[in-house]
Amino acid sequence: MPISFRKSPMEAFADPIFAKRYEEWYAGPGRQADRMEKQLLTRLLGDFPNAGTALDVGCGTGHFSRWLANQGLRVAGVEISPAMLERRSRTDGVSYVLGDALVLPFADRSFDLAIFVTTLEFVNDPGCALREAVRVARAGLLLGILNRCSLLAVKRKASGKPPWDMARFFSPHELAGLVRDAAGGRIIRTHCRTTTLWPLPWLGSLPIPGGGFIGMSVGLDPS
Repeated sequence: MPISFRKSPMEAFADPIFAKRYEEWYAGPGRQADRMEKQLLTRLLGDFPNAGTALDVGCGTGHFSRWLANQGLRVAGVEISPAMLERRSRTDGVSYVLGDALVLPFADRSFDLAIFVTTLEFVNDPGCALREAVRVARAGLLLGILNRCSLLAVKRKASGKPPWDMARFFSPHELAGLVRDAAGGRIIRTHCRTTTLWPLPWLGSLPIPGGGFIGMSVGLDPS
C-alpha cells in the first residue's frame, strides 16, 4: 500500500514483513542504538530497586520484554498487532497479551512498573495511554522515546519511511508535560536523561535536551 494512503502507523506494524525486519534491525544496524538505549534504561531502572513486576506496553515482538525479564523482573507484554506478537519468543518467560495501550486489560495497580519503549510515538492518544499506564502501575513508569529536539528524529522523519513518516515525536519538556497531565498528584519524582545516538554515539547518555533517545523514570505514590 502506498505510504500516502496509510491512515495510521499501526498499519506498518500490522505487516508481517515489517515485524520480521523489526527484529532483524536490532540484530544488525540497530545493535549500537539498542546497546545504548538499554544502558540508559538500566540506569533508570535503578530508581526502582524494589520493583518485581513490569508491564511492557506496546511490546511489539517482545524485544525489550525479554531484556526486562533478564533484569530479574516478572514481565507481561501487551501489543495490539498480531503480526508483531507472532514474532515473539515462546520460551522467554514473558506473558504476552493481545491488547490496546489505550484500554489496558489489567486491573488497577497490577504491576510495579509500566514501561513504554518507542511506543508513545505511534499511539493515537499518548495522553490516554499514559493515564492507563498510571492506572495499572504501583511504583512508577519507565519511558523511552525518540527526541523531537534531535538530529536523529529529523533524520527519521525525513526518510519518509513507515512507520516514521507518521510518528509523533516529543521533546523532554513535552514528555514531562504529558506525564504531569496523566499522573497528576501521584508523581513523587521524575528523572530524565538522553542518549546521544546518531551522530555522536560515543558520548553515551547525558542530562541534556538534545540527545536522540529520551529515557525518563517517573516515581508514583503507591497509595
